[in-house]
Amino acid sequence: MSGLLQHQLHTRLELAAQMLDLPLTAAHVERLALELTPAVTALLAEQADTHAETAPVRYAVVGQEVDEQAGIATTRYAGCITRVSVDVDLESPAVLLANEFRMRQPDVVATEIPTATFLGLTVQPQSLHSWRWWLDTLNIAAEAVTTQGNAAHAVGEKDGVAVQLCGDGVPALLTDQGAARLMGLLAEAGR
Repeated sequence: MSGLLQHQLHTRLELAAQMLDLPLTAAHVERLALELTPAVTALLAEQADTHAETAPVRYAVVGQEVDEQAGIATTRYAGCITRVSVDVDLESPAVLLANEFRMRQPDVVATEIPTATFLGLTVQPQSLHSWRWWLDTLNIAAEAVTTQGNAAHAVGEKDGVAVQLCGDGVPALLTDQGAARLMGLLAEAGR
């Protein structure tokens, strides 16, 4: 990719130098292309990451069922399950937030919505950065996180919705305690 990008950059720089009548030699243009390729590669990667963050993740609906006795509607998606109390309006803040998270964050594996302003959210973050994002997004301090077994738990808030967060596999991510402390994911011991 880098070689192709470097060639494309060289061609565009050469054209720009000609159009602007800049006094650049072929060696100057070649050097500019070599020097700018890593920066342009990083810029393109950053742009792709930004797009990936905002592009919805479309999951196919695998199944839907309503348990009238329990009063819960369950929708199964590929990789995610959503349970909503039948008494909750589908335009309520908790439902809208759950849908936003489910469609935009591939870490989401389950959402449970018992009321219009409460969301139970289970995620499987793939990295410390991903877990940090969840904590920041839900306004959760490192001291508020507890671990039990193979999961981390905390309660946060977003857009007026109380969110009970469960991070599956997070204790395994936190085994590098130095890195976790640097990222603010673990409180300092003895303070």
